[in-house]
Amino acid sequence: MPARARAHLPAPAGGTPLGAGPGARAGLAGLLGVAGVAHFVRPAPFARIVPRALGRPEPWVAASGVAELACATGLLAPRTRRPAALAAAGLFVAVYPANLVMAVQALRSDRAPGWYRAAVLARLPLQAPLVLWALRAAGAAR
Repeated sequence: MPARARAHLPAPAGGTPLGAGPGARAGLAGLLGVAGVAHFVRPAPFARIVPRALGRPEPWVAASGVAELACATGLLAPRTRRPAALAAAGLFVAVYPANLVMAVQALRSDRAPGWYRAAVLARLPLQAPLVLWALRAAGAAR
């Protein structure tokens, strides 16, 4: 089937929340939007997990918040959906070191409750489905 004809086909119904249909793209945009806003409303938790090798955390927290908001916004418009989804996939990979820092800090802390340690450890392998989700959204935008 020619690409032009495929572009007008409806997204497949059902599937996983990490799919590429309109609902999945909106969900990804929502997730990125909430995370982006959180970087500005409550920057302290994000600042604590910026790897020290990067220097002052504030510019990194702001930049990642802006990047998440830009990706979220870009996912909503058909013309920018593909580059925004690819940027989101790259962003999910780029912030992974901060997730590792968070896990190490939780494991070393005497004050971190067990549920928190379990949550930050469980989060590490969940980054892969987020990257896949963004890549599927990018593929659907062709």
